[in-house]
Amino acid sequence: MIRVLITGAAGYIGRLLGAKLQQAAVYVVGIDRAIPKAASVSFPVQQLDIRDPSLATVMAQHSITHVVHLASIVSPGGNEKREYDIDVNGTHNVINACLEAKVQHLTVTSSGAAYGYHADNPRWIKESDPLRGNKEFSYSRHKRAVEELLAHYRKGHPELKQLILRPGTVLGAETNNMITELFSRPRMLAIRGSSSPFVFIWDQDLVAILLQGVLSSQQGCFNVAGDGAVTVSELAAIMHKPVQQVPAWLLRSLLWLTHSLKLTKVGPNHVLFLRYRPVLANTALKETFGYTPTKTSREVFELFWRGQHNG
Repeated sequence: MIRVLITGAAGYIGRLLGAKLQQAAVYVVGIDRAIPKAASVSFPVQQLDIRDPSLATVMAQHSITHVVHLASIVSPGGNEKREYDIDVNGTHNVINACLEAKVQHLTVTSSGAAYGYHADNPRWIKESDPLRGNKEFSYSRHKRAVEELLAHYRKGHPELKQLILRPGTVLGAETNNMITELFSRPRMLAIRGSSSPFVFIWDQDLVAILLQGVLSSQQGCFNVAGDGAVTVSELAAIMHKPVQQVPAWLLRSLLWLTHSLKLTKVGPNHVLFLRYRPVLANTALKETFGYTPTKTSREVFELFWRGQHNG
């Protein structure tokens, strides 16, 4: 019998996944560092940090067989030391707790950022391509460190099955985060000479993939993205907004200034994020994992934009 613990369970994806697991008659509990009063959670969620040494005890008390690790920093750029502690050390604690509690299966949501933002990225990145998370971009670097940690444990502890998902940009009708702020401006910012294509995954598709991965105890590493990619110019056309082309050196200087003045969390290293986006191939997701996203990248963005416009 499958018994699931979700980390980051009070978050949007965690709440949706927990509800889907309940509908499938699966025993599910969650933990979260902070549980907002407004959060509507249909399953038990305990307030607990993923770095807490008592995590293994909680898993054992509930006889957990499967862990879905969703907890991570979603808005980087504040305190890099704290972000590393939560993302990397926190994941380390989750893995060790799984081993101590004899958990059978661990699902981790990583990110396409683990591949890094590089000028020589392949046109379409496959799971066999190297993880080169940028040193100068902490979020990308931390995702790479997490994956290196997981790879180490896969070799030493094959008894803990691992499913690693590397999503592109996750969007739904009501998504609101640091990335969607890019789309709320009067003009669409573009780095001169870079098409900066985005790949999107519908939040409902991501939940369905997580659910399928847990119920089938799937193993492996999979990119998670809808078919196709959408360039900055194409995004601007969907939103009926002009494109503002800016040289990379100028944007880097402006971000250095505004970040130094503490006017924004976005620093000059984020130019990499805008300029060299990893474009994720989803062939393995469809052919090996066995899930075809119901919406293309373009359809996901159109759904998101309609939701923003209607709001």
